[in-house]
Amino acid sequence: MKKIGVLTSGGDAPGMNAAIRAVVRKAIYHGMEVYAVKNGFQGLIDGSIEKMDIGSVGDIIQRGGTILRSARCDEFKTDEGQNKGIEQLKKYEIEGLIVIGGDGSFRGAQKLTEKGYPCIGVPGTIDNDIAGTDFTIGFDTALNTIIEAIDKIRDTATSHERTYVIEVMGRDAGDLALWSGLADGAESILVPEKADDFQEVIERLKRGHERGKKHSIIILAEGVGSGLTYGERIQEATKLETRVTVLGHIQRGGSPTASDRVLASRLGAKAIDLLLRGEAGRMVGIQNNKLVDRDILDVLSEQHQLNSEMYQLSKELSI
Repeated sequence: MKKIGVLTSGGDAPGMNAAIRAVVRKAIYHGMEVYAVKNGFQGLIDGSIEKMDIGSVGDIIQRGGTILRSARCDEFKTDEGQNKGIEQLKKYEIEGLIVIGGDGSFRGAQKLTEKGYPCIGVPGTIDNDIAGTDFTIGFDTALNTIIEAIDKIRDTATSHERTYVIEVMGRDAGDLALWSGLADGAESILVPEKADDFQEVIERLKRGHERGKKHSIIILAEGVGSGLTYGERIQEATKLETRVTVLGHIQRGGSPTASDRVLASRLGAKAIDLLLRGEAGRMVGIQNNKLVDRDILDVLSEQHQLNSEMYQLSKELSI
């Protein structure tokens, strides 16, 4: 394989640039040409493709977001859209593609693989919701962004003796809520994988108030429901002054942590190794700090599992 492409798709995640850098430089090291596909699968359809060199990825390892930009593309879900993308790959004589993104991006990669264009998936999403890997690119940075925000909110909660509900990202996965809640000593953590026991939350708040506790932090994953609605319900049930903070897209941005930079570099390089071996339709990941690869179809057929031991520990420590 002499010519490959690389694209980022779906939501951006800190560390994607580090992965792009690793892909480009590892490929060039092995004598390959690398082409950037801009704006995800939409750019593939539109032919937004340009050749990259070593300098193309200079000074990007510390930058958040993605220099290739990203876009969601419904057209690529169709045979017609996929065939348009394949025509562009043929035009540039690209023989393989590395796709950095989440499960939606991997579905596009799998479709191309089925049609004769080998693809390797690199998991990049702050939600950490991909099966087959312990961590995804961007999760650690987003987690630290949340923790920094909670620390600051706790200062205000303490000063004004208030209950705070903090809504974090996680439509289908509660990893950001669980890890940040455990790291910051939240009184309650609400995640989509577990049943929402509102009464348990209220009883915990009341017990804390009765023993003299002046403030409380509740972490809510967006997949559970609206933070604003939840805050109103809590104040009505407890009569405690309650405020709500929705962190939103601030969680996506920022310079990637050292952990995310190293993870992205390792996964990006591993993806090149797979293409060089003639592999296709695989996802690279990390388990027990060892690089692994799995069939994308297997990854897509499984659901990421919340760490139940951590969830139970959070309850035991927040009595």
